[in-house]
Parts: sequence; C-alpha cells; structure tokens
Amino acid sequence: MAQEEPDKQREQDTEDIANPAPLPGTLPPKPPAFTQPHPDDDDDNKDMDNERTSAPRKRPRTQAIPRAAPPRPTPSTQPPQLSTSIPANNLAPAPALPSARFDIQPVNQFRGASASIKRPQEVVHFSYDDDHQYKEDESGINYYCPPQLGADLKAGYNTFRNHEEKTDPHLDSLLRAVMSKEKKTGKKEEADFVTWRGMMTKIMTAPFDMFAEFSMFATLHDGAIYIEEDFPARAAQQIQEAARPPPKWQDPSMPDHKMMTYWGYKFETLSLLSTPPPETPRETIDARPRAPVSNYAQHCSIVRTGFGSQTLLLGGEVDGLSAPKPSSPSEPIPWIELKTAESLPPNPSNRDILKFERKLLKFWAQSFLLGVPKIIIGWRSKMGILTGVQELETNKIPGMVRRGTQCWDGNSCINFAAAFLGWLRSVVKEEGKVYRLKLEKKAGFVEVREVRDAAGGIVSKEFKEWRTELEQRHGDAKEEK
Repeated sequence: MAQEEPDKQREQDTEDIANPAPLPGTLPPKPPAFTQPHPDDDDDNKDMDNERTSAPRKRPRTQAIPRAAPPRPTPSTQPPQLSTSIPANNLAPAPALPSARFDIQPVNQFRGASASIKRPQEVVHFSYDDDHQYKEDESGINYYCPPQLGADLKAGYNTFRNHEEKTDPHLDSLLRAVMSKEKKTGKKEEADFVTWRGMMTKIMTAPFDMFAEFSMFATLHDGAIYIEEDFPARAAQQIQEAARPPPKWQDPSMPDHKMMTYWGYKFETLSLLSTPPPETPRETIDARPRAPVSNYAQHCSIVRTGFGSQTLLLGGEVDGLSAPKPSSPSEPIPWIELKTAESLPPNPSNRDILKFERKLLKFWAQSFLLGVPKIIIGWRSKMGILTGVQELETNKIPGMVRRGTQCWDGNSCINFAAAFLGWLRSVVKEEGKVYRLKLEKKAGFVEVREVRDAAGGIVSKEFKEWRTELEQRHGDAKEEK
C-alpha cells in the first residue's frame, strides 16, 4: 500500500489560503453584455454558464461573510436524528425508512482555521483511449502548450465527438485501477471514503454555491463508504433540460448552452499536445486550430487525501501536464486544469466581479481536491473568440477572493467537508444497505435516507470478489506464521 505523506498542516494548501499572493497578470479588456448565470451541474463541464468571468486588479467588497457566529455544536458532534413514520393502520403506506439531516446553515459554524488536510498523492492512474476504452497506462496524458490567440472556439462544432454515458458507469473504472494496484502490491488500499472527484466537489462547495443541489448514493463495504452519482436522477434532469425552451430573455442570435460547453473542449484541443512541446514538430503545434475535437480520450488520476481524520481515495480526470511527470511518487505532479471564461469589460461593476469570484469556487475546489497546482483560464469574447490566457495558482485563489468580494471562504469549505464526512460515517454504518445523499436547491441541509429503490452496483462484483480473495490471502499468511 502506498504510504501517506502528511500535509505538514497547511504548508501546501491551507497555509497559502491564509497567506495569499496577488492575482498574476492582467486581464484582457472585453465588454460583454450581462447575461443571466446558468447553474454548473457537472464538475467536468467546460463552460457551463454565460457569465462575465475575469477578475480586475482592484476588487471592491460587494458581499462580506459575517465574522462572528453564535456558539453552537457543529453537526459533526451531534448524533444523527433519525425519524420514522409508523402507519396508523394496515391500510396506511409502509413505514418511511430512517433518515438523518446535516445542516449547512449557518455557514459561520464552519469558519476558523481549516481542519488538518493531507496533500493529495497519486496512488494509481488509468486512461481512456479514442474509443473511451479503459487502458491501464498513461496514454491519455497530454502536455500544455500555449494556444494561438484569436482562435475561434466555435470551429469544428459540427464534427465534435461527444462522449455521453448511456449506462450507469458507477465506480467501475476507479475500482478497477485500485484493484490492479492491490494485485501488484498485495496490500489493501485503506480509506474511509472512495468516490469520484465530482462528488466531493459538490459536497465541498455546497455552503457557498448559490445553485447547489445534488443526489448521490452511498454504501458501506469492507470498512469504507463508497459514494457515486445518482445516475438515473441526472439522466432525467438532462432530458428535462433538453426539452425546456430557451428563456425569453435569451437573445436567439447568441450561442446556446451546448455550444458554450463545446468551447471548453475546443480550448483543450488548442492548448494540449500528446507529446511534450520540445519533442513536438512545429507543424503539429500550429495545426491545433484545425484538429478534430473529442472528449473520448482522457487520463484519470486517483489520489489519496484527507480531511481531518477522514481519509479518501478520489479519482478524477486531469487535463494535462505543464512539465514532465516526476519519477518519485512523493513529488507533486505538475497537472494543469483548463477552463474558459467570458472576459470582463474594461470597467467591471461590482456585480461582474462577484459573479466571477463565485465561479472561482468550483475552479478552486476541483483542482484542490486532486492536488492540481495550476489553473489556466482561456478568456473569450461573447461570441467565442479566444482573446487571452491567464494562469492562476490554485492555492492562492481563496486569498484572492478573501481580499475581494469575500463571497466564499476556502477554510470554511474544508471544515464543512471534514464535518460532513465525519457525520456521514455515523449514519452510513450498516454494510449492504444503500443510502441516498440529497441536497435540494436552497434547502440548507443534506438529507441522508435509506432507499429500497436504488439499482445497486455501487461496488462492482469483480472488486468485491477481489477483496474477499485478498482477505483470504492475508488470513492464510497469518496462519502460516
């Protein structure tokens, strides 16, 4: 089993939250018109909302978080409140299954120095090829090379190969990679939680995300809680959104939501190479604007990290490398995350700034969770022309927001995640049962309830059989000793 490397108590991430550096570079002045924000419902969507999204050097305070809160016990120290309803007679419906609630509000209960955290360290990785087939290698890794400015992000939209999950993928690829690692080492990868990065992003950002809502399934197996997306609920939501007519305020001449999502993938194609830039022919670099766009091929990193006393195995897609991957597993990997955002006008309003810094919440959380040190933003015009590129250091973003609008707080996000995970372990404690984790928009709490209608399959049969075999091996080894 890979050894955990302590985080040195905020040296890497939390200490930089408390001691931020100024935002590097300057922003390209582009004056888009105001548009209504659109909720970002998926951690890997590439440009989900049509907001003005760039930051000025001076940020007037537009929304401050109160500095004090009345003392009250945090949810992590309160026993779960289970409630059941009993039918009055035989004709009444069956009893409701037990449920428990975790209060998000007031957010001030999570303020203060952050809980101890462990720097994410890669445990194992895998790739998807051009047909989105699982590959136990690094073939999906790409390398960053600055894109050509002035490129049209709309180009190639009609030939875009867009991979969409037709069936529930569960945690199968993640567990397959972990199982492969365990077969090589003969040791179990211990963790309190196992999930995709997208689930933890939604949990971690819930206290400050104005559009926060999610539905997930969780189950306990072999001492760990496995969390996955409620795939049926998400599929139903996507069908509803596709059938919904565009809002009346939307200009019909403006790009639609699908086009703006494509812009993010196009920016990746403009910014990445399959080989390190020094080893890539110049003609290949210059031909990127004409290269086909596809999201079938990916590279995923699975890391071990921790919040407070809870350890996690998190898997997530990484966009590329800014430098060669170090040979030592203990060294940080120079991953980069690519994002697109609409430029601000030359004299942005307080509302412009607030909307941009709210968007930075998810940018930061996604990269923080996997240990991605750098976020590269491609600034675009309202019509999708690439106007500029800017690099942000992940661990300095919370300090930038704290000096600006104070619309979210990094330490509070970390403390909330630590408290919620600790509380969840006191609720999801019966092996074999499936629980739904649900946050409704503006509800102010996460409800956890046992469910009978869950399809199951959170932990694959193959992985369960392997863990049984591994346990038997260890038992036989003890008997021999």
